[in-house]
Amino acid sequence: MSRFEDACIITCAISGVVANRQQCPAIPYTPAEYAAEARRAVDEGAAMIHIHARRPDGTPSFEVEDFRAITRAILEEVGDVVINYSTGAVGVPVDKRIAYLCELRPDVAALNMGSMNYAKYSPRRKDFVFKMVFENSFDTIIEFCRAMRELGIRPEHECFDVGHVASLEPLLDMGLVDEPLQVQCVMGVLGGIPATPRHLRYMADEVPGGAESRNNWGVIGISRDQWRLIATAAAMGGNVRAGLEDNFYLPNGEMARSNGDLIAEARRIVEAVGRRPATVAEARELLGVPRREVGVFAEVASGAGA
Repeated sequence: MSRFEDACIITCAISGVVANRQQCPAIPYTPAEYAAEARRAVDEGAAMIHIHARRPDGTPSFEVEDFRAITRAILEEVGDVVINYSTGAVGVPVDKRIAYLCELRPDVAALNMGSMNYAKYSPRRKDFVFKMVFENSFDTIIEFCRAMRELGIRPEHECFDVGHVASLEPLLDMGLVDEPLQVQCVMGVLGGIPATPRHLRYMADEVPGGAESRNNWGVIGISRDQWRLIATAAAMGGNVRAGLEDNFYLPNGEMARSNGDLIAEARRIVEAVGRRPATVAEARELLGVPRREVGVFAEVASGAGA
């Protein structure tokens, strides 16, 4: 099904907000560290950078100024790349998460497609490492859809189970989202769908129009299971994501020294099944997100932003 001329969008999830440097020393905290990690990822084939903001001490941030500083540093370092912001959070008001979208207008923003239990369990401890209810009601989803539509931001629909994929149909019917869609099958979170190739094949077929449609779909595999999911998605024609938000380890069990190590491995898998990494220009065309030549992002890139 795959051919070398088929471009695969490789996304780097550069930091996340849950893990810290005690767990993995390569996780970036400061804008300069984000920029250095983005440089390594882009050099290895990433066309899109997914950003969770942190303060320089590593704590999570949902402040406009932290997103701005990180984005500016990345764009000054790498030039053009598709910028993708996280919007998911527990206990952070929706209007606060929309505020940095309004101010900075990234190319793409994650849109979580359903409420769920969200947990990590330790068999060794016989207990949960953490457990929470991740609220993403239809009211919340619709509010994000309307904001992103007004701002010209492409939603990335993060689907943690098959029912989340089915929730795209009413959004399309109401005219809240447009094709081509960008659908991410998030696999391996306890409370969501298990991380197996069989489940990925099923989820991809449930994307509106099916896995062979013009809609974009890809996989986000949590933990070391991501490598077989990346291989499955690449072989099926999907896009892939890697990075320190999702997994610290290379297929041989060694801890990655940087996001670049993980993206290089993802690129090798993509090429091994007969495809190639999409350029930034190709990713923009596939996603329907033209480069912003004017406005806030051009100012951020040039260092002229507030």
